[in-house]
Amino acid sequence: MIFSINQDVLLDTLNVVQRGLPVKTPLPILNGIKLEVFEDKLIFTTSNTDIAIQTVVEDESLEVTSPGRVVIPGKYLIDIVRKIASSRIELTLIENKILVIKADRSEFKLHVMEVEDYPDVDFLDSVAPLTLDAKTLKAIIKETNYATSVYEKRPILTGVNFKHEDEKLYCVATDSYRLSQKVIELSSEVDPFNIVIPNRSLDELSRILDSLNEDVQVFINPNKVLFKFRNIMYQTRLLDGVYPDTLRIIPTEFPIVIKFNKEELLKSVERVSLLSPRDKENNYNIIKLNVRPDYIVEISSTNNEIGDALEEIIPTDDVVGPMIKIAFSSKYLTEALKAFTSNEITLNFAGEIKPFVIKGDLDPDMLHLILPVRIE
Repeated sequence: MIFSINQDVLLDTLNVVQRGLPVKTPLPILNGIKLEVFEDKLIFTTSNTDIAIQTVVEDESLEVTSPGRVVIPGKYLIDIVRKIASSRIELTLIENKILVIKADRSEFKLHVMEVEDYPDVDFLDSVAPLTLDAKTLKAIIKETNYATSVYEKRPILTGVNFKHEDEKLYCVATDSYRLSQKVIELSSEVDPFNIVIPNRSLDELSRILDSLNEDVQVFINPNKVLFKFRNIMYQTRLLDGVYPDTLRIIPTEFPIVIKFNKEELLKSVERVSLLSPRDKENNYNIIKLNVRPDYIVEISSTNNEIGDALEEIIPTDDVVGPMIKIAFSSKYLTEALKAFTSNEITLNFAGEIKPFVIKGDLDPDMLHLILPVRIE
């Protein structure tokens, strides 16, 4: 096996497939990158217990002298290619044991692994796909994934629920204390589905999609979902279990509605939370929102050991409804506000001990819900 290729092309490819390398694994072979060399293309594959990635390289800079297959220690290959200063790299496999990497005056020799030991990876793309543009998919991940649970007590909540019904795609995340929902209108004729994708898998997918602006084909399978775009296939396992019915916890009537400039509210919350006490159960900073009789809104925190903080905010429109005093996690509100693209947001209250909903004037397809904390 002998081929040469431009360093930047190889590095771009490795930066994608490295996201499929495991952090820890009982199978040492999975620490390697499987490379298949053909006369006109290269195929790179990585896999761990959650995701598998395959990318095909068909670049004009590729020159293949002889084809072959090999499994290369992933970390070392990536580090070498990243540090090489030359614009051109040549890779040669000697006796299926040593990979020689040459670039100008540099030469590296890596012990390779048995390609027959690498487990087969089936990328399941035989079903009819759902098509989303990369921008929409990135927005879904950005606006929902942060609200998933970080605790394994309820594994189903460590992922985002994607449910397709009535020509709509409902994307929901919750950790049982807050909820984020985005609804996408679909014209694609795809059978209904209800799946949960792990949050870490979505994080890695988002990083790969970061620079893309094209369509992504989504293949829904019984235990896995495959994302196919450009020359990349990204497959992840699905979470087992039944996702809770979240629609029933979203209030439908809001007697109190307050509109704010998003950035002004965000900065006030960040400042006030500097002195806020932490909730004993979740270790999150707790702040209070109070509507005064003159309809000026106060954001405050009280910490018996440190001190107090208070800021006044003038809503961008008349407050609808009576006065209210409510406490909640500043972290939850901060993360929700950062997910909106809108300059103006609305806080919709159903009562002092009921969940409140955040909406944006430019984000009609999304909402965020936060459960309050009881005020002693």
